[in-house]
Amino acid sequence: MSSEDNKSLVRRFYREIDEGNLDAMDELVAEDYIDHSPPPFPSQPGREGLKQAFRLFWEATPGTHEIEDQIAEGDKVVTRLTARGRHEGDLPGIPATGNRMEMTATVIHRIENGRLAEKWSDKDNLRLLQQLGVLPPLGGQPE
Repeated sequence: MSSEDNKSLVRRFYREIDEGNLDAMDELVAEDYIDHSPPPFPSQPGREGLKQAFRLFWEATPGTHEIEDQIAEGDKVVTRLTARGRHEGDLPGIPATGNRMEMTATVIHRIENGRLAEKWSDKDNLRLLQQLGVLPPLGGQPE
């Protein structure tokens, strides 16, 4: 696959997530997918674990992913994105708040045989936890 094909695959991945179409993961993600930055709660490994995590987040925090930038080289795609949503359902250990959420992330996907095979990410978890009321805003001032 070309770099443009790889970028298109990643864009489709986020589109399908935003639409709640987790069945598309069977086509887009390798069965033995490795998430080097998994969510902070227990889940299965591989594609099934990814689907489990996205199902939980999609039901608790429906929203969208906006791709800000993408760079591709070889079998890797780097995506800078902004995720937005509302905390409408419980997350493990975090009751629903109804708060709006916005988080930035930089994600690297490795593509193998036309599917997402590995992922590394850096997310603005501090900001997210502040928006969910788990941590107070810096300086003690509300946002």
